Amino acid sequence: MKTVLSALTLATLLAAAPASAEFGINVGAITVAPDDSSSNLNVVEQVAGLPAGSTTVGVNSNTQLGLTLDYKFTPNWSVQLIAATPFSHDINVKGSAIDGLKVGSTKHLPPTLLAQYHFMPQHQTFDPFIGVGLNYTVFFDEQIDGQLEGALDSLGVTGTNDVVGLKLKDSFGLALQAGVNIKFNDTLGLHLMISKMDIDTTGRVQVNGNTIQSVDVDIDPYVAMIGLRWTL
Repeated sequence: MKTVLSALTLATLLAAAPASAEFGINVGAITVAPDDSSSNLNVVEQVAGLPAGSTTVGVNSNTQLGLTLDYKFTPNWSVQLIAATPFSHDINVKGSAIDGLKVGSTKHLPPTLLAQYHFMPQHQTFDPFIGVGLNYTVFFDEQIDGQLEGALDSLGVTGTNDVVGLKLKDSFGLALQAGVNIKFNDTLGLHLMISKMDIDTTGRVQVNGNTIQSVDVDIDPYVAMIGLRWTL
């Protein structure tokens, strides 16, 4: 019954759409490449006897399966939803004698909704666009790396029975986009886009549930996608 109702709802929406409406489904590889910066690991620096302001953290890039959906409701304007399978990132120390020390890892989902402006609606095959919208990033499955646990233990910060954890705060920010859709025929084409997303978080290293080190991280990644496009 639910399947029938869903089909009827979809049919109703398609029937109500204006004649110029165009639905697009884009599937392909999507990469998150952080343009990161962070505050200093001041507590770690103090405990380890490192120069003040000498350490930050960095986040590596990751590629996943991307799925974006867009709806062009006028020749010039459309909306797009960016989604993907969960991204995985390693978090490492940058700078000083502990450069490269593995802090931990996290997964995240960055659903993003954008309004797009299309410059050449009259062109049959080449459709460049720009977009602006909002991104909400959900972090989950945070894991502390054994290298950090070993360092904390050797410095006397933790003991054998202590539980060390990592928590990251979710993020809400602006997203900018540019791209192009290239049609091969009426239904199949190519989708290319690059976005700049404002993703800021606070990471907290915790021992037995108590925060011992907090660091503000501006991930601010470039997000690029290449995929096949189906037009409905």
